[in-house]
Amino acid sequence: MTEKFKNYNQKLICKGIIGDGCGGDRTFYIDNNTLYAYDDTTKTSLKLLGNLENIISIEKRKCIIYLTNSKNNILEFDLSTI
Repeated sequence: MTEKFKNYNQKLICKGIIGDGCGGDRTFYIDNNTLYAYDDTTKTSLKLLGNLENIISIEKRKCIIYLTNSKNNILEFDLSTI
C-alpha cells in the first residue's frame, strides 16, 4: 500500500488487482463519507460515490466494490458503469 494511506483505517482501503476486471492497480478508499479511486501512477484521486454513512469495511472483487455499513448492510458499486 502506498505511503499516502499509512494513517488510514485499513478496513476502509482496498487495492485493485491488475487483470481482475475494472480498476486494476488502483487503490479504493473511503474518506469523509466518500468513495475514491487513487491512481498511484498519476498521484490523483477520482471521486466515485458520496454521502456514504457508517461504512466499516470495503472490499473489491472483479468490477464490484462492496461497502459494508455498521448495520451489516452491503452496498454494491459497479465500476463498469463509470
